[in-house]
Amino acid sequence: MPKLYRDFDNQAQIDAQYNPSLALPDPAAPGRHFVAQSEKARATLPCVLDVPYGPTREETLDIFPAASRPDGSKAPVFIFIHGGYWRALSSKEFSCVALGLQPLGITSVVVNYALAPRVSIDEITRQTRAAAAWTLRNIQNYGGDPARVGIGGHSAGGHLTAMCLQTPWAEDYGLPQDPFKAALLFSGLYDIEPLRYSYLQPQIQLDDGIVRRNSPAFLTRPCATPAWVTWGSLESPEFARQAQILDAAWRGHGNASELRAIDGADHFTVIRGLEQPDSEVAQWLAAKLVR
Repeated sequence: MPKLYRDFDNQAQIDAQYNPSLALPDPAAPGRHFVAQSEKARATLPCVLDVPYGPTREETLDIFPAASRPDGSKAPVFIFIHGGYWRALSSKEFSCVALGLQPLGITSVVVNYALAPRVSIDEITRQTRAAAAWTLRNIQNYGGDPARVGIGGHSAGGHLTAMCLQTPWAEDYGLPQDPFKAALLFSGLYDIEPLRYSYLQPQIQLDDGIVRRNSPAFLTRPCATPAWVTWGSLESPEFARQAQILDAAWRGHGNASELRAIDGADHFTVIRGLEQPDSEVAQWLAAKLVR
């Protein structure tokens, strides 16, 4: 009998790999954490919320400017793209990423986008690229340095980060071809084909064309941006495989990439380092953008 996908016989096997909430004793706990930490960030850090970058209501971003620098220079910037399998959550649950970066002198830009099934993954990718382009063109108005911009994301946001790295920025946007100084990809989906056979399909509505256009592991190009492709060591083997195939493709073009899991982290705790300035991920980003 033919396999459903690779070594998987049925949807239940795929869901077990790609639904990280199944392994949690309290599936609502990660959401509570992110909401509480994000409320703290908005209450305690300078922020400019719901800045439009495109024509639709969902095309907004939240900016957490770093403190003014004594020498008057602009601050480095990190663009963060949230997860939720393209069909859930918003920028507001992820204000928390600024908690670890603002003390390091990094301005955070948290991107919001429209969700499936109301829009397709093609459109979500377009919106994310538009948000990055807006940031590169306008962040100096918020004290940011457009020449020192990093980008990153979690889960579906990791996928969208990888899609941004494939973008022909010079040809399509009139920007530098490799405008990002660093990329930090957490637990992303880089071959989205298996999700056609998962519990997500009724909402994300993948077809052959969407899969082909939006599987960044098969779309890589030569790029000067150094990347850290990571996932939690407690995640399923498929999340490790996803990271490995993107890293291999990225390195295949001679690009700089680090492939390392975050020890002891699951799919939801893997990004908590962005909340702590002394964490490995925050320090890695600072080394690329600040020093």
